[in-house]
Amino acid sequence: MLSVVVPCFNEEETVKIFYDRITEEFLKLPDEYEIIFVDDGSTDLTAEKIKELREKDKRVQYLLFSRNFGKEGAILAGFEKAKGEYTALLDVDLQDPVELIIPMYKGVKEGGYDSCGARRVSRKGEPPIRSMFAKMFYFIMQKILKINVVDGARDFRLMNRRYLNAVLSLHEKTRFSKALMPWVGFKTKYFEFENVERVAGETKWSFKKLLLYALDGIFAFSDIPLHLISAFGTLFFILSIVISLGVLGFNAIFDGEISGKTLICSIVLFTAGVQMLCFSVLGQYVAKIYTEVKGRPQYIVREES
Repeated sequence: MLSVVVPCFNEEETVKIFYDRITEEFLKLPDEYEIIFVDDGSTDLTAEKIKELREKDKRVQYLLFSRNFGKEGAILAGFEKAKGEYTALLDVDLQDPVELIIPMYKGVKEGGYDSCGARRVSRKGEPPIRSMFAKMFYFIMQKILKINVVDGARDFRLMNRRYLNAVLSLHEKTRFSKALMPWVGFKTKYFEFENVERVAGETKWSFKKLLLYALDGIFAFSDIPLHLISAFGTLFFILSIVISLGVLGFNAIFDGEISGKTLICSIVLFTAGVQMLCFSVLGQYVAKIYTEVKGRPQYIVREES
């Protein structure tokens, strides 16, 4: 059986369209399947649309959250509910080409791969500023993480049970699937595709949300920011010695005194700013520890099929 996990948040316009497209594609699938919609606390009619599909097709399963817990919680819930030997994850807005799911399924079942992912090779139609920051994000992730985060890789992925169990064995509260998936390793093949526009509705990912999500991933997966703090500390220690020696040398050579109030004030303010930045980075790691220690569930289900 193939389990398909589909996170949703305020997607009343796309649920039925997605269902029609995916079931049409599954006419080519020789095995049984289930579609697991995870409603992440939608405030529109998404839940009602999913229930309507369930009434006419018992292969449709659903989880309805008590509130919005975020996409990562929805992904985790869907993975935990999946019964199939193979599991796929894709978005309901059809920006993940459903026609790739059969080749991906064959790649895992018959091709010797543990997972197959989808990689977007162009960002045609996307705002230039967003594309630029996306490229910067992947560049930074490649540099600071000790794993291979593929440029343009989507959440769209199909995996066998061994791969899924490895992902589910990771119990951290701050989850970042773009790094969790490659972190577990295994043999993976990527299918490339051109950028696809949403079939309906509007994206729920604002620039601010994407930025915070990226920062969460960096702090969750890397200790590089802590090393940078150490480097800053060393740099400013050396800089203070150099400035002190320079002032002493100037006074000795020119037999005078440097008032240097403006210079000193600038250095103090700059150093204080760097210290505040360093404290904020430390605060992010402390906050992550606090979240882990509390041990709260990553989602709460109010209703399920």
